This record gives sequence, C-alpha cells and structure tokens, in this order.
Amino acid sequence: MSKDNKDTVLKKLDKVIIERKNNMSENSYVSSLFIKGDKYISSKVLEEANEFIEAVSENDRKHIIHEAADLWFHTLVSLSLNEISSDDILKELENRFGQSGLEEKRLRNK
Repeated sequence: MSKDNKDTVLKKLDKVIIERKNNMSENSYVSSLFIKGDKYISSKVLEEANEFIEAVSENDRKHIIHEAADLWFHTLVSLSLNEISSDDILKELENRFGQSGLEEKRLRNK
C-alpha cells in the first residue's frame, strides 16, 4: 500500500467517525461508543491494547495486525470524541523526527 493510500485510509476513518459523531444512529457501533462516552471508550482502548499484547506474545502476525487495527480504531474514536484528528497525531510524530527519542523523553520529564 502506498503512502498516499495509507493517508487516505486515515482521512476516510476520520471522516466516517466524525460523521457518526455528528449524526448519531442506533445502527452504528461508532455512535454507540460516543453515546457511552470517554470512560467506556477508554476501557475499549485498554481492552484492545491487552488483546494486542497477547497477540504479540503469541507471535501470530495475522492476529497482531487484527488487534493493532482494533486498537488504532478505538483510539481514533477516543481522539475524535476529544476533538483530535489523526492529522494532529501525525503532525506530532512528524515534529519528533530528527530528535532523539531519549532526548525527547528527558525534556518531557522536566
């Protein structure tokens, strides 16, 4: 998959998630997450993170990919609920290029 296609997938997900947020539907899983709120969505992120860790420990590539997708998805829903887009996260990651991860961490802890 090309970089452009990956960006497009994130933009499509952002768009669909915002659409579900602005036009709640009882037939939408995303809408049901928004209705349940931050605490519930956070519990889903934690659940998916644990499932991801379990898949990694099993060294099952297909399962890892599946659980990573679930984790990303629920994280995107949480971000959207808090008025944050995938672009905001990508910009933050881009700003970290050229900076040592150890240095960034040291500066963050001051």
